[in-house]
Amino acid sequence: MQTVVDEASVSARLARRIGETIDAADGWLPFSRFMAMALYEPGLGYYAGGRRKFGRMPASGSDFVTASELTPLFGRALARQLDQALTAGGHDEIIEFGAGSGALAAELLGTLGGRVGRYSIVELSAELRERQREATRTFADRVRWLDALPAAMSGVVIGNEVLDAMPVELLHFDGEQWFERGVKRGVGRGATDGFAWSDRPTALRPPGEVAWPAGTTTELHRQAQAFVATLADRLTTGTVFLVDYGFPEHEYYHPQRAGGTLMCHRAHRADTDPLVEVGDKDITAHLDFTALALAGQDAGLDVVGYTSQARFLINCGIGELMAAADLRGRAAAQMLLAEHEMGELFKVLAFAKGVDFAPIGFAAGDRRHRL
Repeated sequence: MQTVVDEASVSARLARRIGETIDAADGWLPFSRFMAMALYEPGLGYYAGGRRKFGRMPASGSDFVTASELTPLFGRALARQLDQALTAGGHDEIIEFGAGSGALAAELLGTLGGRVGRYSIVELSAELRERQREATRTFADRVRWLDALPAAMSGVVIGNEVLDAMPVELLHFDGEQWFERGVKRGVGRGATDGFAWSDRPTALRPPGEVAWPAGTTTELHRQAQAFVATLADRLTTGTVFLVDYGFPEHEYYHPQRAGGTLMCHRAHRADTDPLVEVGDKDITAHLDFTALALAGQDAGLDVVGYTSQARFLINCGIGELMAAADLRGRAAAQMLLAEHEMGELFKVLAFAKGVDFAPIGFAAGDRRHRL
């Protein structure tokens, strides 16, 4: 399938940049490189531009909502887990990567109070930094921004809906062999000719022995795995909590999931074509939590918990917080727990290094045995 770029659209400059990169790479880019440019190309990519991403409704000009935007009860429940982790490790610093609008940072700082001596945010987007700075203005003396993970760090590391936007490799199976799916120019060579899929034979394979049907498309998460390994290398002592949507390996790489999980988001609507409206919408993929757990474990982290978001929040006392909230607040929090909303699809994976404790968020319903 070929897509067409409107020369007058806000994504035209990015499309030209990607087209030039395709030309320089002999006419083909792996999808992982295309996704990286679509999301993070300086000054042009989705997360590098000024478009508003996070918000509860399309009327705000936003594209999607995260748990922390949906209700402050998410941050208040999470704070109970982080408080325990800070105490167990003797730390007073939280490091959040990809802090979005800053809503979660503000809630955690407000709830934990003086328990947090420093709150470090790893954020590449200048536009998002400004939103985070405004959201955390009350706590300005304790918040700092970093361009990358420190060479060495200790404390509690959190990532909420971040790894799903890391570039993935796309694999396609024709019934006989595997191909890496990439991107080429459409017909012609002008910026308005858009992009089209193009497959090349590859030695890459999804994990496990699965009887894949012809036409299968799936993803590999090698950049997310590398990121977890980097966290393990840089963390001297502390804990890591990752919250995102995804599955363990045996559910992710299943023949009934033959269409893969790649998804785009714009104006609170989802579609499956990342080759159109490039730079104007988010591109994500569900996570393989088994691969992430193994990447951390192989790099020296202890896997100390894995469960659904609903179970994690219940263990952290969100029921008590909901009881004290008004009807609207309880309804919003219920979306975090309901199986057909965020409760089951979203998972929480926790690591520790040099800290010996049993996280309260996994006291009941720990699923590490299913990874």
